[in-house]
Amino acid sequence: MAQVVTVFGGSGFLGKQVVRALARLGWRIRVAVRKPVAAYDLKPMGDVGQIQVVRCDVRKDADIARALDGADACVNLVGILHQGAGSSFDLIHRHASIVMADLCAAKGITSFVQVSALGADAKSASQYAATKAKAEAAVRKAIPQAVVLRPSVMFGPQDGFFTSLANQTKALPLMPAIGGGKTKFQPVYVGDVATAVARTLGAEGSLGKTYELGGPEVYSFKDLLTYVGSEIMCPRPLIWLPFVGARLIGLGGDLMAFFGITPLLTGDQALLLEKDNVVAKGALGLKDLGIAATAVESIVPTYLWRFRKNGQFAVPATVL
Repeated sequence: MAQVVTVFGGSGFLGKQVVRALARLGWRIRVAVRKPVAAYDLKPMGDVGQIQVVRCDVRKDADIARALDGADACVNLVGILHQGAGSSFDLIHRHASIVMADLCAAKGITSFVQVSALGADAKSASQYAATKAKAEAAVRKAIPQAVVLRPSVMFGPQDGFFTSLANQTKALPLMPAIGGGKTKFQPVYVGDVATAVARTLGAEGSLGKTYELGGPEVYSFKDLLTYVGSEIMCPRPLIWLPFVGARLIGLGGDLMAFFGITPLLTGDQALLLEKDNVVAKGALGLKDLGIAATAVESIVPTYLWRFRKNGQFAVPATVL
């Protein structure tokens, strides 16, 4: 009989790709999500009965325990990009990870994949980065064999990065190049990250290892702003915005997030933009898992064309 894996956060941007990848490998998948209605499209990704959706609020320990009943493996994809009323980075990242790992250890579940983030650092001024690192440490303490994946900013259809930049480019007459746009990024395709999850779950060669997942190229923030403007055929002048100015704008974003409004930028995100988001030299990565990293240019145009005035039939003049 196929083994059962509980995937926490399986209805999200990465989660749907992970469920598909695990289904292809024959896992029986229990998708634990706070809003099951958001996971209605997951079941057709596998055979009849292969994918089950259960309600789980990771802020409630009892929900996590129920979701892990009878499971053989666990994948934690849960994460938030900004805090809101009742959902803090500490609660969603660190505390939920501790509960999952401790319960898995008690149940003898050692196949565990923790999806963290590139730049996770317990000493970071960013609460997002700090709590991601603390979650990693808690998981490793309970389950030394756990695999930790640290993806860079992910791209793909319906992403929150290039799509957001395209929306801003269309709406604003000028695009702010925060910190002069010098911060470096190594965007990674969401499908490659999902494949990495599937290949490391339960794999003896990956036990206890940490992988940093980035794409084939490194870009400056300025490069990416220019690329998006070119790709949607709506170039905008870039205006230099100091980091302190971004933090001030982020205060307004924090207030929006508190009232349930999705912000363009929060104070914590402004702090993240002050450090490069690239794979460390010598770190294990996609190549070590036999995955050829997918280029930005091969995927992003397939979903940004809808922002062009003449849609997919308009061809941009330049690319990265």
